[in-house]
Amino acid sequence: MKKIALLSVLIAIVFLSAWRFATQAQSADEAAARVPLENYLKGHATGDGEFMRKAFHADAKVFWYRDGKLNQVTSAEFAGRFTGKPAPDEAQRKRWIESVKITGNAGVGVIVLDYPTTKFTDYMSLLKVDGEWKIINKTFYSEPKTKP
Repeated sequence: MKKIALLSVLIAIVFLSAWRFATQAQSADEAAARVPLENYLKGHATGDGEFMRKAFHADAKVFWYRDGKLNQVTSAEFAGRFTGKPAPDEAQRKRWIESVKITGNAGVGVIVLDYPTTKFTDYMSLLKVDGEWKIINKTFYSEPKTKP
């Protein structure tokens, strides 16, 4: 009976150790996957396109649908739209990472940009490429705000 109890305890310890290791690895990957999302937010806050170049994979694209038409730009074109200066209404803008979901080397991040006249919801496809997480594609929805 003592052997069964001891074996049960050892199995539980091994299982819990493996679970803890897997959880820590997942947490580390999620933290690393947040880095390009945080660079993306910094790019918006500062107007510095260099943050966007750090955030996006060189082959990434940005897609959106407006007025019945699918539109797209490359990540380089997107980064080039940033002037190097914050927006005049930067003090009134809010932005945050809503969620991050990682499975293996792929993931999805959701970002909210809450601006005075428009609220954007950005959906970022993430991939771990050569050991580094990058935004591989972005799609977004813009919702105009009504004036008070």
